[in-house]
Amino acid sequence: MMDFLSSIPIIGGTFSLVIPFLIVISIVVFIHEYGHYIVGRWCGIHAEVFSVGMGRPIFSRIDKKGTKWQLSLIPLGGYVKFLGDINASSISSKDTSEIIDEHEKLRHFSEARLHHRILTVAAGPFANFILSFIIFSFLILWSGKPSEEPIIGTIHPTIEQNFDLQVGDLIESIHGLKIDNFSDFSSFLNIKNPAQSMKYTIVRNNKKMMVDGPFPLLAIVGSVMPVSPASQAGLKTNDLIVSFDNLPITSFNDLRTIIFASEPAERELTVVRNGEKIKLKIFPRIREFQSGNGTLSKEVSIGVSSGIAFRPAIKAISIIESLKFGVLKTFQVIRGSLESISLIFTGQISVKNLQGPIGIAHVSSDIAKSGIMDFISLIAIISTSIGFLNLLPLPVLDGGHLLSFAYEAITRRKPNKLFVHYSALLAISALLTLMVFVSFNDIVRIMLFWK
Repeated sequence: MMDFLSSIPIIGGTFSLVIPFLIVISIVVFIHEYGHYIVGRWCGIHAEVFSVGMGRPIFSRIDKKGTKWQLSLIPLGGYVKFLGDINASSISSKDTSEIIDEHEKLRHFSEARLHHRILTVAAGPFANFILSFIIFSFLILWSGKPSEEPIIGTIHPTIEQNFDLQVGDLIESIHGLKIDNFSDFSSFLNIKNPAQSMKYTIVRNNKKMMVDGPFPLLAIVGSVMPVSPASQAGLKTNDLIVSFDNLPITSFNDLRTIIFASEPAERELTVVRNGEKIKLKIFPRIREFQSGNGTLSKEVSIGVSSGIAFRPAIKAISIIESLKFGVLKTFQVIRGSLESISLIFTGQISVKNLQGPIGIAHVSSDIAKSGIMDFISLIAIISTSIGFLNLLPLPVLDGGHLLSFAYEAITRRKPNKLFVHYSALLAISALLTLMVFVSFNDIVRIMLFWK
């Protein structure tokens, strides 16, 4: 679908950028706000408005519980406005002390029992985490898990034509090196000037035999980083890179070494795609890399990861395993967010790396072109990130509300209304300033990207 939209002049290019972003944001924000809404309702707190989008309503209806559901003009964000609130920040609009009916009083968010307010506010971020957990679990259950045994599941088309390897072969050794699992192929990563044909010991149909096979880590594109020189140049997963500026490439290590030693300037790549040689123009750029020990370095990069001449067989997994994977993957995204914030605060990563809505839209568009599974995975990643960011202890964010509730639980009194009001204004100003800054970053980055 994204390729079709991109093919339409002007409008097509714009829609292919905007539509994926709107889909991601709409899903993530709706789930977040629905978490607030449904738990608030369970706790007896009345929601006056549930808005998908911001600004003037263009469609609305009132349900039997008296909540106004509306679709607003600006398709960005959304909110739930609880009874007695000025706005979606849950700041009380009036004094509720004159309300005699205790049941009616508890329907106001500001007067609800403390544990009900805590549950209602925390439900938004946790709804995001639950969405991510469900998506990650579903994806691994649907696609299966790569086998740890070195059994060939798929073979790169170019390799399949030139060597006697077959799907289902169990690789025991390559060039005398024992292969116990697919991670053992990393032993070939730093080999310089590798032979293009190697002896493979394999088991096929319960018979051990020796056949000729390729160097396993040819310069095959395993994945393309969104918003990178590679994505701009049109590189695709499974492309076999055979030359860089007319220099022959025999392995991914060759490609990496040559690119690291080059200067950022327009280069020419020759790739083999579907049996045909294609020449592409590419402009490598400098970006930061993090090593295994956490140190950062800047290197010239085109934004691709290494593929392999063959991929492992896929095996089905149980529902229990998929649920464990969903939990693990969600926590990995949260941990990655924490590490990124830590590196920014310590100055190890420049704030120029921060992305705003424009950058997310660009990434969404690129990933949507990669396939529906990658796009669904992006929704899960963004959902986890939004949930995590909302838990930061800043006024107007969910974490700020939870912090004020903690103060109320300890002191047995609510924070000063004037303090809450001005701290909210300060936080909004800071967030708007950050939004302008990251949007400026996005624009500069994209201008350089398309230069």
